[in-house]
Amino acid sequence: MPSADFEDMRKELAAHGQEHVLKFWPRLTNEQKALLAADVQAIDLNDLAAAFRDTVTNKENNQKLDELLEPIPDELHEGVSRCTPKQLQDYQNIGLREISEGHVAALLLAGGQGTRLGVSYPKGMYDVGLPSRKTLYQLQGERLLKLEELAEKQHGKRGKIPWYIMTSEHTMEPTLEFFDNHNYFGLQKENLVVFEQYMLPCLTQEGKIILETPFKVSKAPDGNGGLFRALRLRGILDDLRKRGIKYVHVYCVDNILVKMADPVFIGYCVSKEANCAAKVVEKVVPTEAVGVVCRVGGKFQVVEYSEISLSTAEKLNPDGRLTFNAGNICNHFFTVDFLHQIGSGSKKLKYHIAQKKIPYVGEDGKIVKPLKPNGLKLEKFVFDVFVFSDKFAAWEVHREAEFSPLKNSDDSSAKDTPTTARLSLYALHRQYIKDAGGQFEEEKREDFVSVELNGSGEEKKDGAEEKSALAVCEISPLVSYAGEGLEELVAGKTFHGPVIINSPREELPAVDL
Repeated sequence: MPSADFEDMRKELAAHGQEHVLKFWPRLTNEQKALLAADVQAIDLNDLAAAFRDTVTNKENNQKLDELLEPIPDELHEGVSRCTPKQLQDYQNIGLREISEGHVAALLLAGGQGTRLGVSYPKGMYDVGLPSRKTLYQLQGERLLKLEELAEKQHGKRGKIPWYIMTSEHTMEPTLEFFDNHNYFGLQKENLVVFEQYMLPCLTQEGKIILETPFKVSKAPDGNGGLFRALRLRGILDDLRKRGIKYVHVYCVDNILVKMADPVFIGYCVSKEANCAAKVVEKVVPTEAVGVVCRVGGKFQVVEYSEISLSTAEKLNPDGRLTFNAGNICNHFFTVDFLHQIGSGSKKLKYHIAQKKIPYVGEDGKIVKPLKPNGLKLEKFVFDVFVFSDKFAAWEVHREAEFSPLKNSDDSSAKDTPTTARLSLYALHRQYIKDAGGQFEEEKREDFVSVELNGSGEEKKDGAEEKSALAVCEISPLVSYAGEGLEELVAGKTFHGPVIINSPREELPAVDL
């Protein structure tokens, strides 16, 4: 690096109190100097200083929100159990029509690695142990294929649902390679768009940039709210426009029951002329550790459970339901017009602080791994855009039908594990079969109960092996997106588990029907 350029970089760092980033400069090789210079030049130091200042101020001035909270008005809070069958069918028809016209895209937030699951690869590549051995990515890709077929059958036109996947620095290459190795699970390659979210420097408690090595700045993904910056700067907004997309369904990778581009949700939002919406599940326990969608000072937002007093969380409506019951599940709808507004003018997301244990390089140049949180990671949350919406809506779904997150390994927890995700899918697919007119032999037996878990997350041992095998029920997404079209296969038939229903397109063992 020319001395003049180095001096400019040094002065810029010094002006922001970050000159320590160059303390190892004299001992670096030319290659290492180039790497460090690239890291520094990629940082917007003004934005970083403002983000640290604002988040620390917000944290110090955090006030109780109880007196400002209002539940979502009923006219903006419909749902599966709040509508008639005809209303649900009307919403679905609207959604399928928009899909057939090529107006709908799915966008997956997939920046996380499966660290808590005990694996080093992207969570979307995880196999929860279904009979088919399908990963989360495959289940989701096949659901999109089936949904395109349903829209074509309903409206006579085959619209494509582009699938955008936001990865992090660590998950992008493995994700691209995984899809390529699996022939994109039948999707057209050009309709899969993988892009990377941005990274932000990690900071000390005093706001100083942390060095990971003498020539590398410690960085972390900027949170799922970094989506909006990435959409703008990675050219995704332009791509959406070119494809004629009007509506985008945004969701997280770890929900095994997710209905991507859910036509009922899409249809509801379109009919309400919403530009921003959240799919929610009813919160039935006041202390459940889930954020609540509500209004604060007239603006919609998600308030974390830790920010609400117990007395407010326990408030009940006349019908006995919790007043603040709209549990956030990171499942959202946005119009493309709305997405274009985010990041411009005053419509910029705030930063949040996460206290973390962040390895750093000591004065002697050696890496130090702290035993307790020593630094801060700045991140944004995708739902913080709710405050910018003047046409917000919420859609409530049944938890058992649409929400079973995968976060922890079976060894570390009894909650949100591969086992709970797998059993949730089995239970839903058994219900699909019963709704279509099928029945299960074992449910006639008085001694049959569904598989239960004990406190450690293991199946109870009293006959659990038999019950577990009987509970197995997997229906390929290529056969049915959400339980439709099963009548000819199962109506009037009695099944004795396990039950596996595959499509002729799949080279897998299928059940005799």
